[in-house]
Amino acid sequence: MFAKAFRVKSNTAIKGSDRRKLRADVTTAFPTLGTDQVSELVPGKEELNIVKLYAYKGDAVTVYVSGGNPILFELEKNLYPTVYTLWSYPDLLPTFTTWPLVLEKLVGGADLMLPGLVMPPAGLPQVQKGDLCAISLVGNRAPVAIGVAAMSTAEMLTSGLKGRGFSVLHTYQDHLCPEGRQLDIKKSSYKKLSKFLQQMQQEQIIQVKELSKGVESIVAVDWKHPRITSFVIPEPSPTSQTIQEGSREQPYHPPDIKPLYCVPASMTLLFQESGHKKGSFLEGSEVRTIIINYAKKNDLVDADNKNLVKLDPILCDCILEKNEQHTVMKLPWDSLLTRCLEKLQPAYQVTFPGQEPIVKKGKICPIDITLAQRASNKKVTVVRNLEAYGLDPYSVAAILQQRCQASTTVTSAPGAKDSLQVQIQGNQVHHLGWLLLEEYQLPRKHIQGLEKAPKPGKKK
Repeated sequence: MFAKAFRVKSNTAIKGSDRRKLRADVTTAFPTLGTDQVSELVPGKEELNIVKLYAYKGDAVTVYVSGGNPILFELEKNLYPTVYTLWSYPDLLPTFTTWPLVLEKLVGGADLMLPGLVMPPAGLPQVQKGDLCAISLVGNRAPVAIGVAAMSTAEMLTSGLKGRGFSVLHTYQDHLCPEGRQLDIKKSSYKKLSKFLQQMQQEQIIQVKELSKGVESIVAVDWKHPRITSFVIPEPSPTSQTIQEGSREQPYHPPDIKPLYCVPASMTLLFQESGHKKGSFLEGSEVRTIIINYAKKNDLVDADNKNLVKLDPILCDCILEKNEQHTVMKLPWDSLLTRCLEKLQPAYQVTFPGQEPIVKKGKICPIDITLAQRASNKKVTVVRNLEAYGLDPYSVAAILQQRCQASTTVTSAPGAKDSLQVQIQGNQVHHLGWLLLEEYQLPRKHIQGLEKAPKPGKKK
């Protein structure tokens, strides 16, 4: 909504009656806020302005600005908090998490698609279609966007986390944010702006120059300064910590991954008698039962040799190649079942502890470990596809950095949309294998590249 510049219609100080009405509206819209929190959000005496504007698509929006910061906005009589407000009240809305690389797309006006969601160990928050939600990034609980759920949590899981998940209304760094880049020095320990600027300049965070007589201007900011890069929202109180610990502190448990088969259009006739249609998902045992029952029901078991099955026109069309249509009349049971499974489309089901299963077509990509050469012929270990197994690449990188005593980086995985890869200096396949197999208890069949671990030295 605020991805492009908007047009301001009016900017006026709020009246006493409107201030009281706003408090009542906030209490109704966000019942989890206590009386003191509402009074803090909508102060009684401090400056509070009403800004009426037109968004770039023509929507009429009312923005409430306190202390120079936009705290709330109203659209079609619905009240929404800004990211500034959510930084003070991070538990106000159910929060979903995405990858840092996605933020740029959201700021540009894109909606959040479900493949970009990060599945936490405790599962996704429970919401209904139309619920207002916050969006945060992996590694930082401070919300960066606000959106409306396009479907319920149950529907998200049923869809296999595909499609549009949230209609994004407002993001950090959009055009509403510049309206709030002000600092209330009087509420800080510095009390005066001159003291604050002097301290920041001494720490080499900013450069200040007197460009005109009596007016000091900030001419440069060191955005890579540790004081800026290490800034995080303070941890919540013990009460809110209890609420959040379900999604942030629970130990990792590997998902249950089950191979499935999907019925294609070419196999529909064979499976329709059992009540299945195109796109139905089946386990291997279910497929075998359906084929056996079909053969027996249609008297296709060879009377002279029970190990053979006669092929009727439907079986011929479904499992035989064109050059076999007039030559193959019977097949052994094992060959019939094998051919049938090969003709079905591969699929899989992922179930995280305490969550509804997620079903997707295709084969799940294994966690991929490779070795690569970088500058000065240095060897690095690269691991991809951690997200498919509910693993946070940033957390894995932090653990490996400590255990391997080597530098780690997290970057975009080449050729993979919204996917990340972890790079560790040196050949760290042994440490990575131990972490994935022993600590995370992931099955070896879902990890490729473990054989690249350095061979132990020969004993002298």
